[in-house]
Amino acid sequence: MNLDERKRRILRAIIDDYINFAEPVGSRTIARKHELGLSSATIRNEMSDLEELGFLLQPHTSAGRIPSDKGYRLYVDELMKLESLTEDEIISIKKAMEVKINELSQLLKQASAIMSRITRYTSMAVTPGINEIKLKAVQLVPIDTVRALVIVVTGAGTVKNSMIQLPKIVPADYIITVSNILNEKLSGLNVEEINSSVVSEIERIIDNDILEAVFTGIDDCIKQIEDSEVYLDGTTNIFNFPEFSDVIKAKEFLSILDGKEILCKLLVRPHDCRGITIKIGTENDVEEIKDYSLITATYSMNERVLGSIGIIGPTRMEYSKVVSSLNYMRKRINEDILRIFGEKLDDT
Repeated sequence: MNLDERKRRILRAIIDDYINFAEPVGSRTIARKHELGLSSATIRNEMSDLEELGFLLQPHTSAGRIPSDKGYRLYVDELMKLESLTEDEIISIKKAMEVKINELSQLLKQASAIMSRITRYTSMAVTPGINEIKLKAVQLVPIDTVRALVIVVTGAGTVKNSMIQLPKIVPADYIITVSNILNEKLSGLNVEEINSSVVSEIERIIDNDILEAVFTGIDDCIKQIEDSEVYLDGTTNIFNFPEFSDVIKAKEFLSILDGKEILCKLLVRPHDCRGITIKIGTENDVEEIKDYSLITATYSMNERVLGSIGIIGPTRMEYSKVVSSLNYMRKRINEDILRIFGEKLDDT
């Protein structure tokens, strides 16, 4: 249902007030604090209509109203005014991001910490799984005649290695030849692209016994990096909000954040889902956070979504501030990803 302009202005005033003060909002408060040109009685009648329509709730008889999830949804979609970051906040982010970072995981860890500090909520970031990252280099380094070190380097700058036992004595120059072939055939592919046709092509060139040992080492490296890492900052920020003065509720929130599996669920997004996404209360797919709001932003490279960063907090969230902060940080991360990947390519 479309609300008329008067109801929209009253609803926006109520939500703005409740976000700022965490107290149910009455008609007199709105009449006194907001220049709507309406009497307290008129506002009270409109508030009753908004409650009937599901945009407001009355927690106690004779108390003021608070927004419902439906009210917040209309607010973030149509009513709120995006709040620009202050000059000091922009300078703070720029300074923090000027630190020389050469790996995507370091970048996301830093970004998560900054978002928590700027928004004063709990921030999260998830690194891409190995399927999202292309292999930059696969190298084989001879240790002695029967051992070699397999090194896998991803485009995100992650480096992993695995010691392998060779099935027979292999000259060092042949190990180097195998390394060059692997690098030529596998560089630029992601894990899903290393299919049977790619393997068959390599098998025609390299001794099968040696190749089996090498792929065992590559598999080991991939297993070391295939799970997404989750960075979490500002978990205790939740205690700053009066709705979490209840110790039991606060503990429940902290227990949610304790599970990596849940956090990955919150942040993993479909590849066609770009930009900012806002999930309010019951809109959340994960049952454990249906009393919270989650705002996430994707980061990407060359139009390919790699992962997400996000903010979680009470439904009474400063949506405008959080959206502006995530939008700014998302752009910075995308710029830094291009720099990191570009520098890594230049090094090869």
